[in-house]
Amino acid sequence: MWRSIASNALTLFIVLLVVAAGILAWGRETFTGPGPLAEPICFRVERGASLSAVSRGLVEQGAIADARVFRVGADYSDRADGLKFGSYLIPPKASMVDVLSILTAGGQSTCGREVIFRIGVASSDVVLRELDPVSSRYVEVVAFDPAVEAAPTEYLDAANEADMRWRVTLAEGVTSWQVVDALKRADFLTGEVAKVPPEGTLAPDSYEVEKGSERQALVDAMAAAQVRILADLWAARADGLPYDTPEEALIMASIVEKETGIAAERKQVASVFVNRLRQGMRLQTDPTVIYGVTKGEGVLGRGLRQSELRRETPWNTYVIDGLPPTPIANPGALSIEAALNPDTTDYLFFVADGTGGHAFATTLDAHNENVARWRAIEAQQGQDAATGVQGN
Repeated sequence: MWRSIASNALTLFIVLLVVAAGILAWGRETFTGPGPLAEPICFRVERGASLSAVSRGLVEQGAIADARVFRVGADYSDRADGLKFGSYLIPPKASMVDVLSILTAGGQSTCGREVIFRIGVASSDVVLRELDPVSSRYVEVVAFDPAVEAAPTEYLDAANEADMRWRVTLAEGVTSWQVVDALKRADFLTGEVAKVPPEGTLAPDSYEVEKGSERQALVDAMAAAQVRILADLWAARADGLPYDTPEEALIMASIVEKETGIAAERKQVASVFVNRLRQGMRLQTDPTVIYGVTKGEGVLGRGLRQSELRRETPWNTYVIDGLPPTPIANPGALSIEAALNPDTTDYLFFVADGTGGHAFATTLDAHNENVARWRAIEAQQGQDAATGVQGN
């Protein structure tokens, strides 16, 4: 009898061991195997969220198949208390161990929404956008110009989200005055800028900031970035340039920046001005005249008058010889590079060609022909605008 009982107990024990082994194998496979997601999702971990709440949310969004296995796996790997607040991109078929790694790795959120304060030459705006996890592209939610519009409800609500990312983007060719003036309307920043930085000394770029950051600290970061860029490019400059200091190169770069928005043209445009300096010709560039009128405080918003072209100011390169005394805008790295390593050409002239680019010439006769073509294009565009005809 006892032998029978012992035999049955042993059999039951073996069965239990087999079942336990099967459960462990199933759990391991469930935890490490491909997950159920067919498409990527953004998953948000609330501040202070428990492992139970997160695991339930993952099941509800289809990221994992079993909340209990996820919790056991997190406990077993000593990461149950390592959840990091934020929004995270979870890819298709991500295993539970992959999901756990994403949610406990820390660092900046990889998904969710962000606010970009864009400081442009003509205007500035605030854009709230969010990442579409399927296309991995940001989708604009709302945009507004804080100079003329009240902040919409969508923005005000989003601004209170603890994991919102904030960014200030500075376009090439803006003036230092425009930067400081625009930053006054960045309601997520604090403090004041002590004074407008010298023209040309702020690096156009995209700057990650935190809500509540100091405006002066951001401007200081822009200035430090421009110092680094100019120093690096000055060290790699071409030989024989007609300017002797980094500051003069920055002036040239700002002129190039304002003359063309086409990256492929910058070194050609720079070559024209370098050739003119070498031959003792005046630069005769309209953007410098405009700066003499506006001092960089806003956009002229109209064409130059003949009286302004003749008016003597320190920046009017139709009147003065050589470079103006200061930059006329904040140039980007590509324009600085163009000023320090221009193309080798014989060009002395250029004019718009109607495509957004420029036609270059080595002689005045050829330049006049290019100008005549441009005038004809302008006239045709004027006729099309008057009659409502759309160009190609």
